[in-house]
Amino acid sequence: MSSTQENKPHVVCMPAAAQGHINPMLKLAKILHSKGFFVTFVNTEFNHRRLLKSLGSDALNDFPSFHFESIPDGLPPPENPDATQPTPIILKSLNENGLGPFKSVIAKVSALYSPVTCILADYLMTFTLSAAEELGVPSILFWTAGAGSLICYLEYPNLIQKGLMPLKDQSDLVNGYLDMAVDFIPTMPGIRLKDIPPFVRMVHPGDEFMVEFSDWAIQRAIRASAIIFNTFDELEGDILDALSKFFPLRYGIGPLHLLQSKIANKSLDSIKSNLWVEEPECLKWLDGKEPLSVIYVNFGSVTVVTPPQLVEFCWGLAKSNCSFLWIIRPDLVIGGSAVLPPEFLEQTNNRGMLASWCPQEQVLSHPSIGGFLTHSGWNSTIESISYGVPMICWPFFADQQPNCWWSCNKWRIAMEIDDNVKSDEVSKLVIALMNGEKGKEMRKNAIDVKNKAEEACSFPSGSSVVNLEKVIQLLQTSPK
Repeated sequence: MSSTQENKPHVVCMPAAAQGHINPMLKLAKILHSKGFFVTFVNTEFNHRRLLKSLGSDALNDFPSFHFESIPDGLPPPENPDATQPTPIILKSLNENGLGPFKSVIAKVSALYSPVTCILADYLMTFTLSAAEELGVPSILFWTAGAGSLICYLEYPNLIQKGLMPLKDQSDLVNGYLDMAVDFIPTMPGIRLKDIPPFVRMVHPGDEFMVEFSDWAIQRAIRASAIIFNTFDELEGDILDALSKFFPLRYGIGPLHLLQSKIANKSLDSIKSNLWVEEPECLKWLDGKEPLSVIYVNFGSVTVVTPPQLVEFCWGLAKSNCSFLWIIRPDLVIGGSAVLPPEFLEQTNNRGMLASWCPQEQVLSHPSIGGFLTHSGWNSTIESISYGVPMICWPFFADQQPNCWWSCNKWRIAMEIDDNVKSDEVSKLVIALMNGEKGKEMRKNAIDVKNKAEEACSFPSGSSVVNLEKVIQLLQTSPK
């Protein structure tokens, strides 16, 4: 090892094994690298192979002070090598089997490069805390979802104790029961049962595990040196304050893509995190469109739709007569490939663009984009906020429901599509967003929040800039 490496603090970054968790962790790792850290970035072997397939076999070769490692996930090879693994299964396996391989990586990189001095792990990877405690180094957990969803998870025991969850039977899904508002969730007056992360409904295989895992993770997470969020005080400060009971040290250090653009060393620009191959042709297509004329449609890396739902979205976009860029990844449709009606393709050929994946930040920041039809994943939400793009939300699972609720009811930058999607409703909302008065009001609100995001990431006194320095100090401080 070089003397330069010996003098650098050495952080090991462990994201959860999904696209929406790898993306923000890599941004944060690049920021820390630019702040003088030697970085070891640890993916699962499955996702490491996917990255190499997507980016090229040499894409993750060592960069100066930035190194990639991988650990097994403990699962058999999946049937589809390009599909995201089911959340309950991968979480259970990694938290039961990941500690040994993770400690082996720490020993390896400590010997090859320099001793590991701190660990930064996804909140869902709490097995890493044991490794940090054995080493006697600080460990910080990264909640990559919206902070509001963590409040909801903390209230799971309350919901169960009050008899509101789990559902009494399957009919509660359709009889209006989930529209009931509750008044005891901090910072979220009037939130409905349907707006709470749906695992607590316990109607799908694996939901029982997710409820148990939520409680287990909270009990472990309080041992961490601190918890950080890809958000900013001006957006979710009241939520962060409400979390102080559980996490005395919690910091909003986002939007991370804005901080990365200001801080990260450009020499790392070639390191990407997309598990699917991007199609940059869509940016050229957007160049030919008028400002604010295109609605961007992307349901993220995990959300899936049924074939009938796909058709409803198709004809909703067709009826709207708006131009659209629609990302249809290979595993979007449950039980098969995405087969679009030939009549839809013919009817929208001159105003629609389809792609399997794209550079989302470049799309959302493009002047032709006037709205975003989204699953309300947090990365998509915070990126949309940062670029002043109003949204139509169709949340699927996990944090997406509370993200949607905040976007529609608190920040007033979005509208929600009903769970039972219909083409007429899709068309109505797209028209309202792109051409209606409500859309104009939402766009104004979105630009206001965008300006606050930029202020939070402004040097030297933006709230996220100040909080980032506090986090760096914690990572460089030995625990008591």
